[in-house]
Order: sequence, then structure tokens, then C-alpha cells
Amino acid sequence: MMQSEPRPFYHEGMRSLQDRFDGRRVADGLAAHRRRYDFWPEDRVMIEQTPFFFIATSFGEYVDCSMRSGVPGFVRITGPGVIEFPEYDGNSMYRTLGNIGRNPSVGLLFVKFDGKSVRIRINGRASILDDAETLARHHAAKVVVRVECELFSNCPRAVHDLAGDKLSVYVPKPGYETPAPEWKSRDYIKDILPENDPHKGRSQD
Repeated sequence: MMQSEPRPFYHEGMRSLQDRFDGRRVADGLAAHRRRYDFWPEDRVMIEQTPFFFIATSFGEYVDCSMRSGVPGFVRITGPGVIEFPEYDGNSMYRTLGNIGRNPSVGLLFVKFDGKSVRIRINGRASILDDAETLARHHAAKVVVRVECELFSNCPRAVHDLAGDKLSVYVPKPGYETPAPEWKSRDYIKDILPENDPHKGRSQD
């Protein structure tokens, strides 16, 4: 189960870059405050109302990123830190399911492009179910994918407002000083920002 925390949140490659750019303190602070193994109330709302999400899978040199879509409610929360979603009729390549069948580690991204800066990232362990009881819970499912979730939320400042046809104000561009995101002003972050952080010591939006 993901809830047993079978591995560290960061591997040595990540740690090396955190140390190179003086980010280990911030990384540890975010892991301590934003990682979880059950759903926050806002997680439930987003997941149960989403019409799509992105999923990444891999096996050896085979890496794949895809999108799953459905009517809101097609992703179901079935237990603490557990979701299910149906696999519908597709193109018969089975790249996502094929990878899951060999490597259960998956990455999911739930995001809204509506200017409200909301997203959820999930690292999970997936399994493929085809028993009658599970299939009956998901209309038109060929099989069902169940994911045990390690969730974390991080800064969505670069998410564009596609509904409003506006780019994020936090995206760097020449001759423009990007505003500081709110999260850098949080009590557990503001005093441990990297020494070269462009927003260190500045007031936050």
C-alpha cells in the first residue's frame, strides 16, 4: 500500500539538484506539509468533478504520457487514498495498460486551466481489475484501473487560464518582473528560501 510509505519522496538525483541550487530546505518543507496519503476535501471535489486527467506510465525504455477523459464522475474515490477509473474502447495499442501490467508505478496530474490555479499531482501504484463487481461500477469499462495514491500539491503558478485566454502572470518573459507566488510567504517556507531565490525578501502576492 502507498500508505506504508515504501520509498523516500526524493531520490539521490533529486537531492543532488536540491543541494546544487540550495533547495533542500524548501523541498523538505513542501514534502512535510503537502504530501499525503488520503484526500483533502478540495482533492475530492477536483477529482470527482474532473472531465480529464493526464497519466504517465513506463516500462524499461518504454515511456508514455496520455490523457483520460470522461463525464465528471468517471474517476471515483473508492477508499482512503484510492481511486478508480474506467478504460474505455480505444485504439487497441494498450500503451498505458501495457506499461501498468509490467510496472505499476504511475504519475497522474489533475489540473484546471481556468485561472484558479488548482492542480493535484499523484504518484501511485496501479492495478488492472476486470471482475464483474468492479466493472459494474463503471459504465462502458473494458477494464478498471485502481490507483493507490501518494498525493502532493505544489505551486500551480505556471498554469495558464485557457478558459479566459490568458497566460499566467508568473511566466518569465524579457523586461518583466514576475510576482512572487503566495506559497513563498507561508510560515514554513518564507525563512528557508534558497539564497538566490528571486523573491527572497520580497512581499508575496
